[in-house]
Amino acid sequence: MKKTLSGECQKGIGPVDLSLTLHTLDSNPISQDYTQWNLPTGTIARLGKGRVSDVLNPPEIAYAPDGNLIAVASANGIWIYDAQSVKELCFLTGHTLDVTTVCFSPDGATLASASGDNTIRLWDVQTWTHIQTLKAHACRINNVTFSPSGATLASAGDDNAICLWDMQTSQITRTLTGHTDRVNYVVFSPDESTLASSSWDATVCLWDVQTGASLQTLTEHTSALSRVAFSPDGKTLASSSMDKTIRLWDVKSGESLRTFTGHTGRVTNVLFSPDGEFLVSTAMDFDTDVRLWDARTGTPIKLLKGHTRKVTSLAFSPDGSTLVTGSGDSTVRLWDVQTGTCRETIADHTFRVTSVVYSPDGFMLACSGWDETILVIDMHTGEELIRLKGHKADVVDLKFSPDGKTLASACWDTDARLWDVKTGTTLHILSGHTDLCTCVVFSSDGKTLATASNDTDVRLWDVATGKLLMTLTEHRESINSVAFSPDGKILVSSADDKTMRFWDVQTGALIRTQDNLAKYVNSIVFSSDGKTFVTASNDKTICFWDVQTGALTRTLTGHTDGVWSVVFSPDEKTLASTSRDTTVRLWDVQTGTHLKTLKGHARLVYTAVFSPDGKTLATGSSDGTLLFWELTPNLVN
Repeated sequence: MKKTLSGECQKGIGPVDLSLTLHTLDSNPISQDYTQWNLPTGTIARLGKGRVSDVLNPPEIAYAPDGNLIAVASANGIWIYDAQSVKELCFLTGHTLDVTTVCFSPDGATLASASGDNTIRLWDVQTWTHIQTLKAHACRINNVTFSPSGATLASAGDDNAICLWDMQTSQITRTLTGHTDRVNYVVFSPDESTLASSSWDATVCLWDVQTGASLQTLTEHTSALSRVAFSPDGKTLASSSMDKTIRLWDVKSGESLRTFTGHTGRVTNVLFSPDGEFLVSTAMDFDTDVRLWDARTGTPIKLLKGHTRKVTSLAFSPDGSTLVTGSGDSTVRLWDVQTGTCRETIADHTFRVTSVVYSPDGFMLACSGWDETILVIDMHTGEELIRLKGHKADVVDLKFSPDGKTLASACWDTDARLWDVKTGTTLHILSGHTDLCTCVVFSSDGKTLATASNDTDVRLWDVATGKLLMTLTEHRESINSVAFSPDGKILVSSADDKTMRFWDVQTGALIRTQDNLAKYVNSIVFSSDGKTFVTASNDKTICFWDVQTGALTRTLTGHTDGVWSVVFSPDEKTLASTSRDTTVRLWDVQTGTHLKTLKGHARLVYTAVFSPDGKTLATGSSDGTLLFWELTPNLVN
């Protein structure tokens, strides 16, 4: 497969065979060449463009000065769209962690991006090549912005510092310190004399750009700041906060002029229209409307309705006629400001992928995590077979029945569901848990389903009737994982109480408690002979245990953060593990030798699953993407 160098843009190449072409996660799938753009080494396709929703890192979206391009910062790269057709033009990669912000230079020739990898990258807009990498911050960089002349770039980070860069020399001219917590946004005044910054320390600071001196500190907000914006004439400053308010300030005197209230959630964004006539704001906490306000009077003008989750990013087109917003509902939307209608929707900026599962025959793949729906894909054609709807919150775990006809789902709406995969109908709603349902698993004969919850209970259900068989109640904290032994006689559960409990499935009796764990176990999987089970733990280890005695027989180390899940390959020669450290590791089961580290995700990797033939590994991540890895001998070894 054709690859491009890291740090370059890739445009359309021929479709990959998975077997034919993978399609989008949107409800109307179309062939997507971009599923192969700038793929990580070893992967053959990508579903999802990466999440754009990160509450305190606006703006993740930027218009080019001429209004022809839109840049969207996602967890795994930067997507460039045609502003009129919203067609994907380019995908920029090179950052090693999630991209937090993007900004065009005033002349439109350069794009600046920043990342959780502590770096700033500069890109040539004409060729989309990487020009330079700037390094100075000791922590994650939350925002970058050009001065109106383009001569200076300002950056803000988790190290509480602001750096000013000379764009001619790419050197730091000044470092501004004074905030006592992370700085998440900076903006220049129109005359370039003043820089405003907002911080988690609940203050806005005004700085003299020439001298670096602190001019004023604005302290009326009672919680973390999310964004600041100058009016076009530079006389007024707007600030948005987690205290659910927007404030207007007189820049010269520092006086608080007006407070806007009305949002029911924490305010994530505020921005003046290019003509300065009105303000636009967004919020979180189920406050999904985009609000337009009269900038002079504070009177609400209109609500833009359409997003179904928190809206964290926004940008105006240069002429002010269009507003673009990014949301945790996996979409970027373009709005007609005059009418308040949504003109275009860019899909597939998935918030996260928490569960992925192949059907036993390998013909279908089901995935979930970014909303209340479950997507089932035909793996021969790449077509969406069906989208299962009914849950009222995030779906966090999926399992196929052994015969492949039924799919079980666990959801944060507290319910589990059984679905007929062919028709998409709900067979049974399994209600009874009183807190988030966290996981589901079928017994080997497919007759029993186990569900677990943050309510500390494990419940066993009759699959045919949907009736509750028994409730297992010994855990003291949220349950993370459940697994049946291959013969279906034993159920093992793990919880935040740092224990694993072994249950007799027939009687519900507690057989044994493993309570000498350093940290809680996130995942449990049995070997096919039932003699061994393997656990993934938050203490960064993978442990092999003897089922009969409970003895620890082997510990695998190498991950640099908590291990989230483990899974055997179909032949049980290889074990795959996923981690908060953003990697997937492959291990030799016989020897415990580390075979390979798969790097391609930008955030926590929730899940991994082998295809039934063992040739492909699918991984889902908090970065909002699903990656398919081709397990060739060269990759593994």
